[in-house]
Amino acid sequence: MALTNPTTLCSKSLCNNPLAVPTTQSHQPTFLATKKRLVHPISAAAADGGKSPVVAEKPPKAVAAAPVASPKPNSGKWSIESWKTKKALQLPEYPDQNELNTVLGTIESFPPIVFAGEARHLEEKIAEAAMGNAFLLQGGDCAESFKEFSANNIRDTFRVMLQMGVVLMFGGQMNVVKVGRMAGQFAKPRSAAVEEKNGITLPVYKGDNINGEAFDEKSRIPDPQRLIRAYCQSAATLNLLRSFATGGYAAMQRVTQWNLDFAEHSEQGDRYQELAHRVDEALGFMSAAGLTVDHPIMRTTEFWTSHECLHLPYEQALTREDSTSGLFYDCSAHMLWCGERTRQLDGAHVEFLRGISNPIGVKVSNTMDPKDLVNLIEILNPTNKPGRITIICRMGAENMRVKLPHLIRAVRQAGQIVTWVCDPMHGNTIKAPCGLKTRPFDAILAEVRAFFDVHEQEGSHPGGIHLEMTGQNVTECIGGSRTVTFDDLSSRYHTHCDPRLNASQALELAFIIAERLRKRRIGTQRLLSLSL
Repeated sequence: MALTNPTTLCSKSLCNNPLAVPTTQSHQPTFLATKKRLVHPISAAAADGGKSPVVAEKPPKAVAAAPVASPKPNSGKWSIESWKTKKALQLPEYPDQNELNTVLGTIESFPPIVFAGEARHLEEKIAEAAMGNAFLLQGGDCAESFKEFSANNIRDTFRVMLQMGVVLMFGGQMNVVKVGRMAGQFAKPRSAAVEEKNGITLPVYKGDNINGEAFDEKSRIPDPQRLIRAYCQSAATLNLLRSFATGGYAAMQRVTQWNLDFAEHSEQGDRYQELAHRVDEALGFMSAAGLTVDHPIMRTTEFWTSHECLHLPYEQALTREDSTSGLFYDCSAHMLWCGERTRQLDGAHVEFLRGISNPIGVKVSNTMDPKDLVNLIEILNPTNKPGRITIICRMGAENMRVKLPHLIRAVRQAGQIVTWVCDPMHGNTIKAPCGLKTRPFDAILAEVRAFFDVHEQEGSHPGGIHLEMTGQNVTECIGGSRTVTFDDLSSRYHTHCDPRLNASQALELAFIIAERLRKRRIGTQRLLSLSL
């Protein structure tokens, strides 16, 4: 089960963070000393059956790399290094390759951040969303930062995800699969390699795990040591998320206590409290009827982590061979996705992703050709396993209505099983008069509605939503019921990259989606009753 067994985290000397201290539970994983090598097989027994995962004592047999000159994209035998034979975009250029190799060797020796069994369980849940029996809620920071790393920020984002999950579950009457853009979402693809200010040109900021945001030459030089700090922050974040998910904070009985202070007296806060009281009444009825509310399903929640698979050397360093299945898993996160800028059929990122067994997301814009999408899915999921592939559409409302139907039809005609998810953020970024990037809430909402409309017309399943959001009271996206204007943007604009929905806006969107799910559920029930 996801987030149930805290992993052993990096040492205090490396992390120097109290959050990184693992909880002392009897089922805490144990790692045996092993000789240094490129890939460490691990057992996912704890994630699957409650036993302690143990690092295998024998290294895996060498796997031949894919041929450099290959007539077909991604043909040949896969290995964890075969991506190096392909063209890799968006990777940083480090001035000291020896230092990078030393850092990567250190990360290879660290424990995995997640377990293979957890990733398999998530794949099963996403498969339910592909069939219309669950809904994927994926959200979190555009890019995590070292500066804003704190227990309160992690808690607040987790709390908003809990609130949204309750709203969506109540409206859709289905399981909500909660996946955070957390515990590893640092690196960001950029449209340009350099940035110019006041006649000075420097390398572009690529994320805190690569270089610094400050506009000076020293900060913008890629620093391998940042990868170790990113690993430690990811491990500490996941450790805290595990505690929140299983330590009572996420108990359904606390549903009325999850409101954030600044959203408590807002329209969305009031709507949430009304819903929370209805849930409380339902729990009271269950208790009076003799049904226990102390069952683990009522006191804990499942929560997974995800990030964009961008920094391939780092991802390779955390790839492990699962000793129970012989499959390779990228143990930096439960789920990874391939971005719009790195999804080339013959590219390094697709080559790496095709060989790992984690659930994989693919970002798709209006530029995606239906045939290319079918080919990409075939490369990443040749066995057509449900839950393996999530298509994350980011197009804008107008393109969603025009382009998405062709993609759905092509995938359906090919007989491929995917989970369709809407990312209404990236296709709606504009520049405000003050020069800051922002996203209009109305445009975000229009794309979500277009997504649901298209699936209704095509008879397919709207499987989820993918949001850049935060639990902080930021003013980065304009609009919403608590109207944020252009003039408000500069007051609390804290993002390190792209604008995020604040808690009130995210919750407002959740209520609107829940209403669409409710109508869809009622419509389906009516059709079933007529057929009977």
